[in-house]
Amino acid sequence: MEITIGIRQVARELTLETNQSADEVTAAVEKALGGAILDLTDARGRRVIVPSEAIGYIELGAEETRRVGFGVPTA
Repeated sequence: MEITIGIRQVARELTLETNQSADEVTAAVEKALGGAILDLTDARGRRVIVPSEAIGYIELGAEETRRVGFGVPTA
């Protein structure tokens, strides 16, 4: 799943790909909005830590995996 985090007073967005489910990410965001830090792990094992007061917005992408290859889709 792709996650985009908007940081207050910063022009660039933070985008990461994670193996966490939407429910896990939502729970982490809700916890962060309660005063804790937002702590996520991306698909490569790197941790992304954002202070809760810096979060402008969070955008969650679809939970489906991307298809790779040049095959013709079957019906």
